[in-house]
Amino acid sequence: MRILNFGSLNIDYVYAVDAFLRPGETKAAKSLMVNCGGKGLNQSIAAAKAGNDVWHAGLLGGAAEMLRDKLAQNGVDVRLVKPVPEQAGHAIIQVDESGQNCILLYGGTNRMLTKEWIDAAFDAFQAEGEGGLVLLQNETNLVPYIIEQAAARGLSTALNAAPMDDGVREYPLDKLTWLIVNEVEGGALAGTEEEDAILPALRKKYPHCGVLLTLGAHGARCMEPEGRVTRCGSYRVRAVDTTAAGDTFTGYFLYGMLHGLSIPDTLRLATTASALCVGRPGAADSVPEKAEVDAAIAGERFGALFIGQEEMQ
Repeated sequence: MRILNFGSLNIDYVYAVDAFLRPGETKAAKSLMVNCGGKGLNQSIAAAKAGNDVWHAGLLGGAAEMLRDKLAQNGVDVRLVKPVPEQAGHAIIQVDESGQNCILLYGGTNRMLTKEWIDAAFDAFQAEGEGGLVLLQNETNLVPYIIEQAAARGLSTALNAAPMDDGVREYPLDKLTWLIVNEVEGGALAGTEEEDAILPALRKKYPHCGVLLTLGAHGARCMEPEGRVTRCGSYRVRAVDTTAAGDTFTGYFLYGMLHGLSIPDTLRLATTASALCVGRPGAADSVPEKAEVDAAIAGERFGALFIGQEEMQ
């Protein structure tokens, strides 16, 4: 099945620091890397490297051709990447010595989508074949319109609700096939900070939607649309850069869902891909190839991984 990703395109300015800046503090960074990024770009590349047929739809800001080139080099269809003269989106990323990051984001052209352009992108995608899944992140505008249009056109949808803001609560989330959130985002939507209460609360609010709840070093929980919950642990690895960990998990998770893998096998695939990703610097460049992920699983490179069903409280 094909994926149409209405995704963000950013230039990432990544600064290595001893510790994150505090209010009023000025300090020198140890190094600077300029990378292709944006959750949309990262997830398109991750989904394509996993083995999906991915179309990226987005607006390419001025002097940002490197972003379209990066997508194409990684097997993503870029026919729906439209150049425009306005300022491209970009991110200022601090990465500390433990590999953790904090990100300041400027949306730029990612926030300039129009309904007419969205409709044309849908038409072009569907003219090439039936079916497909629409992938979204909360780094572009008109997300509710895209969800509504996808549902009206009979397409599955997956939303990674990051970065979280108050507007997400007003989105037609029950029309999604999959809602993908971390613990903070899921808690904000569910109205609770208790991890065990997040999935039950989301089930009540959005009863027809599957939920992938990622928990960082504590693994992930996957609630299928039917309500069955599977818990997955995580591997102990030394993190170099966690910037694209969640995007890598998303791309490989969608591969499993679209190719008929079981939930446990899908979670094992996505967890292994993320473990490989965080062991190297960069965002899009840190996403592993599927052959590398398969080899890591076959060779039990990271050891045992707990995966099991659990009762929803």
